[in-house]
Amino acid sequence: MTREEQKLDNPIWYSLAENHGNFAIKYDGIKFYHPDYYSFGGFIDLDKTLIGCDQYSALTNNFYIVGDKPNFSNNLKINKELVCNQMILAAPINIEINETIIELQANHKNDLFDLVNLVQPGYFKKETSQLGSYYGIYKNRQLIAVAGERMTMNTHTEVSAIVTHPEHTGKGYAKQLIAHTCSKIFSKHKTPYLHVAENNIGAINLYGKLGFLTRRKISFWNLIIDDSRSKNNYP
Repeated sequence: MTREEQKLDNPIWYSLAENHGNFAIKYDGIKFYHPDYYSFGGFIDLDKTLIGCDQYSALTNNFYIVGDKPNFSNNLKINKELVCNQMILAAPINIEINETIIELQANHKNDLFDLVNLVQPGYFKKETSQLGSYYGIYKNRQLIAVAGERMTMNTHTEVSAIVTHPEHTGKGYAKQLIAHTCSKIFSKHKTPYLHVAENNIGAINLYGKLGFLTRRKISFWNLIIDDSRSKNNYP
């Protein structure tokens, strides 16, 4: 395993240290995306996570730490641990693309936000689309399927927001968008990778058929403000 691939063990930290520094909120030993873009963080110093998580929680009451479990104060609690397969692609996907795929622009921003949050609510923010390039398929002036780029470092870019409108599934849109997005990433001399919940067997099987291999399991720790603590302090 190369040193560059090892950075995938801590993808948030290295994305914010490399290509996404302009989106970073930095504390000592821990970094977060600005919550307008993406409420996720990563760290290199476990001892510094308690203070950093507390400070970031003043900006958003619901966020994720990716990788090892952080330390956190009594003001916060773990809402859930989302365990994902981190999957990586070694070569371009060789499939026929017969749909018209466009790169989404500023005038598509609301369509993109609405579709992703219809299918995968809660992760995609109003400004997430600024983190990378997003691609979509329109039918009858409706955006029905998308895929794009989220975290990116010097040598690897995450494929994300792979969603299809529930009324248009089963038509091969997702795999064509994945192939198109990965081709664009390879053209920038980077390697595509993605994260998928370990219980999403259908998606894992699709990605596997397209050539993605599971590299490791990685945890997304969802931290929220512990409202019960503040309520218990009332007389």
